[in-house]
Amino acid sequence: MLRSAGLATASALVLLPQASVAQSSGSSSQSGAQALPPVAVASPEPRRRAAAAATRRTPRAAQSANERKPQPERNVGFVETPRGPVHGYVAGRSSSGTKTNTPIMETPQSVSVIGAEQIRDQKPTKLDEALRYTAGVRAGTFGADTRNDWWLIRGFKSDDIGLFLDGVQLFYTAYASWRLPPSNMERIEVLRGPSAVLYGGSSPSGIVNVISKLPPTEPIRYIETGVNNFGNAYVGFDVGGPVVTQPQDGKLFYRVVGEVRNGDTQVNFTPDNNYFIAPSVTWKPDADTTFTVLASASKTDTRGINFLPYKGTVTSAPFGKIPTSFFAGDPSVDKFTREQEMLGYQFERNLTDDLTFRQNARFAHVDLTYRGYVGSGWTNVNTGSLARYNWYAKDTANQADLDNQLEYRFNTGPVKHTMLFGVDLKGYQIDDYQAFGFGVPSINVLNPSYGAAEVPLPTSPFRNYLITQKQAGTYLQDQMKLGNFTLVLSGRNDWVETTQAARDSGAIVGQRDDSKFSGRAGLIYNFDNGIAPYISYATSYNPVIGLNASNQLLLPETGKQVEVGLKVQPKWFDGYFTVSAFDLKRQNALTTDPSNVLLQNQTGEVTSRGIELEAVANVTKELKLIGAFTSYHLFTSKDLDSSLIGKTPTNTPELLVSGWADYTFKEGPLAGFGFGGGVRYVGSSWADAANTLEVPAVVLGDLAVHYEWQNWRTAINVINLTDKIYVASCASEGACFYGDRRRVTASVSYKW
Repeated sequence: MLRSAGLATASALVLLPQASVAQSSGSSSQSGAQALPPVAVASPEPRRRAAAAATRRTPRAAQSANERKPQPERNVGFVETPRGPVHGYVAGRSSSGTKTNTPIMETPQSVSVIGAEQIRDQKPTKLDEALRYTAGVRAGTFGADTRNDWWLIRGFKSDDIGLFLDGVQLFYTAYASWRLPPSNMERIEVLRGPSAVLYGGSSPSGIVNVISKLPPTEPIRYIETGVNNFGNAYVGFDVGGPVVTQPQDGKLFYRVVGEVRNGDTQVNFTPDNNYFIAPSVTWKPDADTTFTVLASASKTDTRGINFLPYKGTVTSAPFGKIPTSFFAGDPSVDKFTREQEMLGYQFERNLTDDLTFRQNARFAHVDLTYRGYVGSGWTNVNTGSLARYNWYAKDTANQADLDNQLEYRFNTGPVKHTMLFGVDLKGYQIDDYQAFGFGVPSINVLNPSYGAAEVPLPTSPFRNYLITQKQAGTYLQDQMKLGNFTLVLSGRNDWVETTQAARDSGAIVGQRDDSKFSGRAGLIYNFDNGIAPYISYATSYNPVIGLNASNQLLLPETGKQVEVGLKVQPKWFDGYFTVSAFDLKRQNALTTDPSNVLLQNQTGEVTSRGIELEAVANVTKELKLIGAFTSYHLFTSKDLDSSLIGKTPTNTPELLVSGWADYTFKEGPLAGFGFGGGVRYVGSSWADAANTLEVPAVVLGDLAVHYEWQNWRTAINVINLTDKIYVASCASEGACFYGDRRRVTASVSYKW
């Protein structure tokens, strides 16, 4: 009954707007971040205690602060919530691991939090750039790509099924991808390991949960502009605060975040043009009720990434190496446009002192057009003649999500419980049209010629389908606290219905129904001295949406992981250290088809075993530090092709090391002046499934210099300080991708 009712609701959610939505086009790559806010959760114990008297809401902040983990004296007065600001670089709480307001030190799973201050200091232009200093994450898999954000978590691609906005998934398949701008991010939470038990279909290696900027209780007036050495300029603003109302009418708050970015990049004829606007409103009719509506719209206009050969990028061709500025397509033909819209809400109501109901919903639409000539290997390596094929993709997708949560806090003797019961519904539909053809003239990489007559596409596309998936899930979690022990038990069941129909005839050409249980158990012990060892076991289930290289529905993906770790948060120190070791297996994992890097197949099983270390600290009020070390062994553990067993998939480095520091003078004649910098080591990877073509490791440096005076802030940010020319990765011998060249961004901002 639950399955049929839930799937019917999910179907209605996604299909109702289809008639009108399918006709719009475009979609924003970089913007559109701000859809619906997250699961707004409050700490169980403060909520119970806060409700004891008529004035119970007044001391809530002070009580919550007192019950946090010990903090140095300078942090007194700062009250952190999982969807609010981070103090410096150090977060103390997160909701991504439990969907409740839980201290990171009491979460038996690896969690990293990137706050708005770190984002400001490092000045990323894309989401994946903000992840570069995070343990367990390989950010920017495909280098200087202006189309999408790309990242691996624990060695597995996770940007397609592991992206969440405010606790609600932004799934994509084919080319219907989403982009979220850093300018609208309050924090980014990276949860490593299987998370399907709470979120349904998601990456078994982890998720990236972006928390939007929400309407503030105090006025914000902020404007910023900047430009980089490639001539790409931007202007952005952030305004909001309370709306003047009578006290008896409740409280109303608003916020509007926007950004326009236009200009060139390191590749000829490849602009990075983005437009983004995100209004939001919060209404608090009383102390127990919060209702927030978030909307966003964005547009991206750029061109596709170069697919270049291994010889000529990683190694030298007879003529040397292909210039990083070379454009393999044709400016009169190539384009990549995305239009993206989202509308959602977050509702939270304290029904009693111990019972809270939350509902989060969002509808998202994306319309993307990708057209161009794509490099496909040498026709004559001696003369620098590069073959190309003809490519076109038109993808329109709708996604609707509804997540209902009931949190109950109670005691059974000495055991304190935080029980969470949830029912969520998902509906997704993609209109997928892709065409592929030959007959495109070769291009000389040293002396390219553009502007020839456009080569027509084949009249028969190789993909022309309408794929619909409806998913209903119910989950139950109990966080049990006995003394210094915290035990987390979670279980979930999903019911999924996937249908593939031919767009031209409407005939059903593929259908499957699936049902699967996911579970998680984690135990952590918090010693009084700030040391917390933990262990967890989790399984995951992901009903993959999409087609394999043979145009058949992809099989559901499953995963399982054992993780042990240690978290350390000294009482006298504003920071924490974590170390974790894991054994993760991913069945039916997606891999690139060696015969065509634009297509994917599913292998039997890939295993990732490794260790991660992370340190984050506000050492003093002037100095902030981040350090991360990741080492794992990633290999194919089961496959029909026995020659691949034991081999590492392409694109995947197995060693990542990074460190970042920022120092700002707070007193004296240099007060307001600051500087920072970081070093990133990305280990070697493979360009072929047989592991014979190596992509070398690279060491990169970043730099930041900034100065604040009164309400002004100026900054200069540099990535790849030494202007190292390197290949970020190769998907195959004919598909390699240059990394970012040195990019210098000068910016100035004003707040009032």
